Amino acid sequence: MSDASTIAAITLPPELRPRDGRFGSGPSKVRPEAVAALAGASRSYLGTSHRQAGVRDVVRRMRDGLRELFALPDGYEVLLANGGTTSFWDAASFGLIERRAQHATIGEFSSKFAAVTAAAPHLEAPEVVASAPGATPVPCYADSNVDTYCFPHNETSTGVMMPVTRPSGATDGQIVLVDATSGAGGLRVHPREFDVYYFAPQKCFAGDGGLWLALCSPAAIERIARVKASGRWIPASLDLSIAVEQSRLQQTYNTPALATLFLMAEQVEWMLSLGGLEGCARRCDESAATIYGWAATRRFATPFVADELARSHVTATIDFEAVDADSVAATLRANGIVDVEPYRKLGRNQLRIALFPAIDTSDIEILTRAIDYIVERAGPQHP
Repeated sequence: MSDASTIAAITLPPELRPRDGRFGSGPSKVRPEAVAALAGASRSYLGTSHRQAGVRDVVRRMRDGLRELFALPDGYEVLLANGGTTSFWDAASFGLIERRAQHATIGEFSSKFAAVTAAAPHLEAPEVVASAPGATPVPCYADSNVDTYCFPHNETSTGVMMPVTRPSGATDGQIVLVDATSGAGGLRVHPREFDVYYFAPQKCFAGDGGLWLALCSPAAIERIARVKASGRWIPASLDLSIAVEQSRLQQTYNTPALATLFLMAEQVEWMLSLGGLEGCARRCDESAATIYGWAATRRFATPFVADELARSHVTATIDFEAVDADSVAATLRANGIVDVEPYRKLGRNQLRIALFPAIDTSDIEILTRAIDYIVERAGPQHP
């Protein structure tokens, strides 16, 4: 019976080391080419005013690129502001939800947004449609007593994805908010199925955090204006009407991280060069087929999500049996293969592996062989 010290001492041969060993679910792998481009532009870009043309041109590149990537219809707008997805939840509770929301929760992060609206003193208690972590997600359903439907495209904590569709029977006066933090750019979506599709750069978009972006329909823009006109007090940093105004000027209300904006713009243009959203999604499909196909043929590994249609194509969660996944992750880390540990609060003996567009499918395949090598030499263990 091998112990953790034995497994940790395993050294992988060169052929079992991926070209790039970053498989984290966020922050994620940043393409070296994007970093090199930032370094090349640094003297004229970094350390300059975000109100001037140099930075605003980068914001314009990013917003125009997202409009093309997602094939946004006329009238849809790309908003951005500082703070990340958690800040957007707060902003949405102030500036998008009028009275009551319905949330479909399928894991840690979707539950956190529901907790935000439940705690907001100016909103009624939300309706929550909950699914157990890893289970087939139960979608939102039409309810005349809510004005906003909220659900994730991909649950980063569990590796569950769900389709983006408007609830059947939803009325024109109700809007759909989709948390696409880890799904945007790697999963297919049709703009007509959402009013707000929001995300951050540190997942599929291979950049740093500290920024949120939201693709907004005309109905969402109108909702923002109506809530603002109602007289509700909104902190300026969370005021979506200010985000609309500033985004149209190709800037943010307060100073952003310029490197984040640049890396995001570079990644969006690279994604367009792959064939747009469809090309990126196919790349993620191939990586998903590789990791789940491998797990299906191993005695010690099983996909955590039983429903094949709900298994994420951007974040794979793989359960281990009779093998200590923490020790496997530690050995991989010691060999330069990092951030495959599971989401801490899930508490499972598993690995979580990002399949974002910037991650080469060939590196996913090498990772599976590296895991085989470690398990074969470690022998059976008790998790």
